[in-house]
Amino acid sequence: MKPIPTLLIALRSVDLATKEPQKASVERSDTCVVPAAGVVAEAMLALVLADALLEKTGGDSLGEVLAHLETTRAQQRALAGPSE
Repeated sequence: MKPIPTLLIALRSVDLATKEPQKASVERSDTCVVPAAGVVAEAMLALVLADALLEKTGGDSLGEVLAHLETTRAQQRALAGPSE
């Protein structure tokens, strides 16, 4: 995330066409970063979860990852014992 672009007080500037002193425009774009931060956080969470899945299951292809994932699930079911 980057800071919200804000220029509340006009800075001194120069008109390039006339070379006359002038004030820069006052700008305020987004007033709240929460919607943008939510998108960034969701994307980062997806990357972290995908990385953890690949670290746990390994494999060079989706087929290998799914096969390793099913093996892991079967082992966990066996450790859990019979379901009630």
